[in-house]
Amino acid sequence: MSQPPPDPAAASGLRAVPANGMRTFLHVLVNTAAANITTSFLWFALTFWVYLETKSVLATGIIGGAYMLLLAVFGMVFGTFVDRHRKHRVMILSGFVTLVAFLLAGGIYLSQPEGTLLDLGQPWFWLFSGIILAGAVVENLRNIALSTTVTLLVPTERHANANGLVGTVQGLAFLVTSVFSGFAIGFLGMGWTLVIALVFTLAALIHLFTLTVPEDEPDRDPDAKFIDVRGAAAAIRAVPGLFALILFSTFNNLVGGVYMALMDPYGLTLFPVEWWGVVLAVSSTGFLIGGGIIAARGLGRNPIRTMLLLVIVMGLLGSLFTIREWWWLYALGIWLYMMLIPAIEAAEQTVVQKVVPFEKQGRVFGAATAIEVSAAPITSFLIAPIAEFWIIPYMDSDAGQDTWGWLLGEGEARGIALVFFFSGLIMVVFAILAFATRSYRTLSAEYREAPETPVEGGGDAGADAPDGAAETPAERHVPPASSAQARGGVADQGVARGD
Repeated sequence: MSQPPPDPAAASGLRAVPANGMRTFLHVLVNTAAANITTSFLWFALTFWVYLETKSVLATGIIGGAYMLLLAVFGMVFGTFVDRHRKHRVMILSGFVTLVAFLLAGGIYLSQPEGTLLDLGQPWFWLFSGIILAGAVVENLRNIALSTTVTLLVPTERHANANGLVGTVQGLAFLVTSVFSGFAIGFLGMGWTLVIALVFTLAALIHLFTLTVPEDEPDRDPDAKFIDVRGAAAAIRAVPGLFALILFSTFNNLVGGVYMALMDPYGLTLFPVEWWGVVLAVSSTGFLIGGGIIAARGLGRNPIRTMLLLVIVMGLLGSLFTIREWWWLYALGIWLYMMLIPAIEAAEQTVVQKVVPFEKQGRVFGAATAIEVSAAPITSFLIAPIAEFWIIPYMDSDAGQDTWGWLLGEGEARGIALVFFFSGLIMVVFAILAFATRSYRTLSAEYREAPETPVEGGGDAGADAPDGAAETPAERHVPPASSAQARGGVADQGVARGD
């Protein structure tokens, strides 16, 4: 009797993705999308509600900055937790904690008058906002787990496509929440908005219990601490150039904090809240288009090069989309800006998923989150008061108009436009400089040389399985910096070929 062909992955002792892994990933992605839509819906609504009721750029800047600050603080905790537990279990815990947080926020809303909750001098405002904030932050635990499920369930050559699908789903979430958050606050108020968020958070959690994600119980390092900074640092150091990529993304977020603090105030200057939500929804189709392109076409042979080129384009857009106070220019600029975001985010994820061992990816993604988002709160906390108390009044004065009117024209929000203009130019300069670094060349070579992932039983996991028993990123031993640097000449050759 003929024997079935041996499983290459099993024969070599390597972990392989399941044959139906892509299908399982899509189910997980849809569930995560539902949870993210709900969390974003309430988060957007809180931002709209606070600004409309208080007219304070400072308040929205602090709320947005606090969100990013908490992501930075808990990034390593979340990453370590993801590596130590099954990903499905992590997602269930995240959904449960978010549900409890939203229930507590609902209880506070019912117990206090709106006037008290909107008084920035009262502790109830900060408690109410903080609890919603906590629920939104815990949702990021699920997102870190989702990034690792790409490696767990999807073949290496399809990672960029899967990350593009993630970008598409993010765009869909942004589209839905932008419209309905504005409508909910404009027509229903904060109370019913909380009720809607609670219902859909519960529904997503119930649906999550019906899903199955094939994964063995992770091996836990007995020497690793609750926050495994050492393990994350070792995994990052093992791939030359990876820390530089994280630092570059950190700088991007430093500039991004400007947009986080000021984009909504600028938009609400041009549009009523209901229409501002519609504008964000329409412009967020850029997410869908950008993510769809990556899902279909990938990121090319060198995702890092693709990312830097797109960051240059993004910086130019950020400088120009408020150069005149024209509503259509702002909306078009946001649409194009959002079209680029999925590719830029997918590039970093695709690199990490290929060059970092699977069992350490949670810590690396968590460390990257902690480092990268720590920049945005700094900018947000700084730029909000600077814009409100100095730049905006300066641009409203005759001196400001005489100096910058030729460039930025006239209007109510020329101070914010001035901040956007120079922030975008700074982004362009640093992206151009990044091309000249050795880290760029070295990491490009690391990505190119990293092996592909086999599929269990030689089956199809949503794409043609790679030939042979290629070593997987989860099982490969990443070379130490010294041995990888010895191959630096390969990186230079890759750049010369345009990889």
